[in-house]
Amino acid sequence: MFSKTRVTENRPQQNPASAGAEPVAAPAAPEPRASETPPAAPRARTAPSVLSSDLTVTGNIRTEGDIQIEGNVEGDVRAHQLVVGESATIKGEIVGDEIVVNGRVVGRVRGIKVRLSATARVEGDIIHKTIAIESGAHFEGSVQRQDDPIANGGGTKKLAPPSAE
Repeated sequence: MFSKTRVTENRPQQNPASAGAEPVAAPAAPEPRASETPPAAPRARTAPSVLSSDLTVTGNIRTEGDIQIEGNVEGDVRAHQLVVGESATIKGEIVGDEIVVNGRVVGRVRGIKVRLSATARVEGDIIHKTIAIESGAHFEGSVQRQDDPIANGGGTKKLAPPSAE
């Protein structure tokens, strides 16, 4: 029932006569594993960056990671995953792979997955691949489906802010 060949298949062969050769053979096995580690490192996700409700940002925000905005932003926001909190107001274009709007956005929204919660207020066009709008969400603008809204929207004209007429 016990097979010694199975136990030693993945290990370097050890010869009792050459005990000094053991340390030389041992580092050879971990090398392939060490080379596999760097490709896995970029996949690790970090916690999202959070802009608190008492923070106001004037200017554009761009990140490769995730961001949650609870404060006010006057400028464009680009992220992998973007969550607009209930107390947040963004005046500018927002772009991301996954966008969840719980607060207010005045400007264009471009995302692969866009979700407007019941507390969302969006004044501007939405360009998306998939969209979900919960009952109670307030939306003024147009909705357009595109296969790649992030790439295709780069050359389109930005919306003018709504006038107070």
